[in-house]
Amino acid sequence: MTHQLPPADWTKRECLALLTATLGADNIRWVGGSVRDTLLGVSVSDVDCATVLDPETVMQRCRDAGIRVVPTGIDHGTVTAVFEAGADSGPVEITTLRKDVATDGRRATIAYATDWRDDAARRDFTINALYAHPKTLAISDYFGGLADLDERRVRFIGDPRERIAEDHLRILRYYRFQARFGAALDTAAEAACADMAQTLKGLSRERICDELLKLLALPDPHETVARMHTQGVLGVILPEACAVHVEALATLIAAENEQGMEHAPLRRLAALLPPSRDVAETCAARLRLSKAQRARLVSAAERQQSDTDAPEALAYRLGMESAQDRLLLLGADARALSNFTPPVFPMKGGEIVARGIAAGPQVARILQGIESRWIAEGFPNRTRVEEMLTEAVSEN
Repeated sequence: MTHQLPPADWTKRECLALLTATLGADNIRWVGGSVRDTLLGVSVSDVDCATVLDPETVMQRCRDAGIRVVPTGIDHGTVTAVFEAGADSGPVEITTLRKDVATDGRRATIAYATDWRDDAARRDFTINALYAHPKTLAISDYFGGLADLDERRVRFIGDPRERIAEDHLRILRYYRFQARFGAALDTAAEAACADMAQTLKGLSRERICDELLKLLALPDPHETVARMHTQGVLGVILPEACAVHVEALATLIAAENEQGMEHAPLRRLAALLPPSRDVAETCAARLRLSKAQRARLVSAAERQQSDTDAPEALAYRLGMESAQDRLLLLGADARALSNFTPPVFPMKGGEIVARGIAAGPQVARILQGIESRWIAEGFPNRTRVEEMLTEAVSEN
């Protein structure tokens, strides 16, 4: 029986029609997430393309057709066609069919292939190895991906241990895809991930961090994270997390849903850690978080119960994002800040100097004191701030 991809909006994009005409309909297939998500009724933004053409031929044909093309991953056979005009603009990754020659758990040596099945065989999960013809939308399914989609089962192509040995990151990808799409558990995959968890230590911290944050960004990853904990996988990448913290994640997710808050992966990461600045700093360094990410994680770790006493003051001092993080992690209602816009302190140091105070540390001290009173009084108007200034100057 031939299965066809439903004619979703993205399949009708003019830019994809142009790409098909440029490379030849029989030379390319839509593959991966766009096919999988369309079959699941999930909206599609990015479209990936597989082709029997080598990268040089792809680039030359695109240039001849006036399509801007960038060699984004030329060493791995990937180039990106960039469409910049129209409502359906955006990048399309085009990758030449490949087969693995050698792997070491972190990277693979590949050779170009001409057989679609060879290319499918090197992909991680059956649900990611579905190909759709750009004209007929006929689906090529070499490893039972359609049946697995129906069962909502995330299953490795081939032996799970062999696939994980090729790329250790597949352990974390398995859990992420299971949290996103899975219902029925694949016992072979679960056992392999648990048994080979220690291999994650050989991966770059950046790759681990990227997968962990993608997992935590999903609507409700708690059940999957709990399984990772009991199977010994979570402890390899996040040794600070214990059962109490896994339950804290569940509580946080429930609060986010109840209050209509965003699914913030860094906030959820904070829930999996003890509320300690030192622990947060250590974790941020290990995961190679950016400066901004580190600051947010550390701020969340420094939460105190007293933060819930004055949410607006907290938002003024820390910013809305960090204030919401702390309130949610403390079990408070972050909706108290829904209609609050942090005001601008209506005074400058020059006004203090104009009152006869010599420029220097004393001005800064007075300004800070007035600002503290202004916050404590709930951000009163300019008139009240001037009264505070008068009082402060009279005391010096």
